[in-house]
Amino acid sequence: MPDETTLLADECAVEASTWLATVADIASGAAPESAIPLLLLTTSQIQLVGARLGAIADVVLDERFEHDTGPDTELDPLRAGLAHLLEGVDDYADVVDPVTSVETTTGALSNDLAAIAAALTHGLAHHEAGRAAEALWWWQYSYLADWGDRAAMAVRVLQTLLAHLRLDADDELVGEAEFDALNS
Repeated sequence: MPDETTLLADECAVEASTWLATVADIASGAAPESAIPLLLLTTSQIQLVGARLGAIADVVLDERFEHDTGPDTELDPLRAGLAHLLEGVDDYADVVDPVTSVETTTGALSNDLAAIAAALTHGLAHHEAGRAAEALWWWQYSYLADWGDRAAMAVRVLQTLLAHLRLDADDELVGEAEFDALNS
């Protein structure tokens, strides 16, 4: 494998690990007052990784099959922690495919972030097993097929939430909500 491929896989693995650790920390509820801005920041950063993967030529595996990475990581606690943290603002409206349809659906930030976590974790399992090309293939494929769209939507919703929080809120209501969040 060319050195550039190994380097890119290693960089993606570092970014994926950082994103996963950050989101897990946020989902733990350690700092609820900064959850939305931190989720916006870290998810925007992982989008950059995905954009790099989308910009390179398709990664094609020599063996044309994916090795088994073992059992999937249990992500329900992460999803549940995020759902609890984002209660009241988790659900949003979405367009199924903005290019081919105007059909609307609903989504949830907690589900989107858990889907991103599942894809990144799966690729990390390949990387940790020494299969850098397979990790890149998985991250690229899953970015184009699913997690890229989920990350883009999550960033849009998080930015919109942040804008509403900062621009629309009555100062007294914000103070009460912060007090309630910190003392619940």
